[in-house]
Formats: sequence, structure tokens, C-alpha cells
Amino acid sequence: MTAFSIVLLAMIAAFLGMRLYSVLGKRTGHEQEPVLPRERAATAPVRLDEGDSASAAAPAPADTSGLVYEPAAEAGLRQLLATDRNFDAGRFMEGAEAAYRMILEAYWKGDRDTLRDLCDDDSYEAFVEAIAAREARGETLDNRLIGIDSAKITAVEMSRGEARVTVRYHADISAVTRDAEGKLIAGSMSDAAQADDLWTFRRQIGSNDPNWVLDEAESA
Repeated sequence: MTAFSIVLLAMIAAFLGMRLYSVLGKRTGHEQEPVLPRERAATAPVRLDEGDSASAAAPAPADTSGLVYEPAAEAGLRQLLATDRNFDAGRFMEGAEAAYRMILEAYWKGDRDTLRDLCDDDSYEAFVEAIAAREARGETLDNRLIGIDSAKITAVEMSRGEARVTVRYHADISAVTRDAEGKLIAGSMSDAAQADDLWTFRRQIGSNDPNWVLDEAESA
């Protein structure tokens, strides 16, 4: 991955100092509540004239394209909100996108300290093992996250006071692998590949630690 400028590194370092408290779920009092579909109000029966089909009165399906979650996650989100009134889905997704970028870039650079802050033990060990294997081969990654096309919550689970939120990312990534001499051995910076990733973040509700950490990461 191309080296960052000093200014950008300083911004990331400051951002990491706040850890995920500042990006995954912190509430300032100025955010809007998560946009969950409102219950449809009951309406009076509508008389259908002869010849009209029953389907003519059927309401159009709700447009969920602007939401930060998929419809299948709505029930879980409501359960999470009932347990933790400080949770804000929009705020969480801002942080989830930032975490996606930060964790990928840390892995590509071999930045173990950043990964330690943002991942749970199992995820951290998986990343570190892959980094160590790459270093043993003398390889480096020159990857770049071109952009995140979309990111939405796909599932929310609550178990024994722990919340697990799964996010699906569609992103464009340019990936290049170089050997110890800096020669290109795989990939291309001119062709971005479409990534389809499912990442799950977790947090113990009621814990003094407000941070969400990466629990699982897999390709869809």
C-alpha cells in the first residue's frame, strides 16, 4: 500500500487515540434516532367497485434504499435499542465504515498496534498470523481501498448481554503484492477488485468499556 502523508498519519493517530468510542456508537445528543420503519397506521376499509382487483388496494412496498440496515436486521435492531438506548444506528455505521478502512490499512501495513485496539483476541491473532507469514516470505502489500460502494447492517444478535452487529461492505480495492526487492509478483494497481465482506462487531452492553471490536471478518 502506498505510504500515507505525515498529515494523514497524524489524523489517523489522533483518531485511534479516541478508539472506537468516537466512531462506533458514541452519542452526542445531536444525532437522529435510528431510522426504523414506523408502524403503519390503521386505515378505514376501502370499498372496491365491481371489476376492481383486490390487489389494487395493496400498499406499495416500503422504500428501504436509504436506510443503514437491511430489513432482516430490523427486529434485532429494535431489541438492541430496547436494551441500549444510547445506541445510534447511523452513528454506528459511520464508525463501521471508518473501522473497515482502518483495519484493512493496518493489516496491509502490518500495523499490529492498531489491530490490537480494534479487534478482539481471535480476530487479532488471525491478522497477526497472516502478517507473520507474509513477512516470512519477504512480501509486502501495496493495497489501496478505492472506496466503499455500500455498507449496511445485515444482522443484529443479542446474547447474555452482548450485542453482535454484522455489516456487509461492498468496496473497490486495488491489490498488489511485492517481493523483498519490491518487484510486482501479483495484482495490479490499475484494476480494482470488488470486495464483498461480512464483518461482525461486538460489545458487552452495560460494560464500562464503550468500544466495539471486530469479532469476525469473512468474504461473502
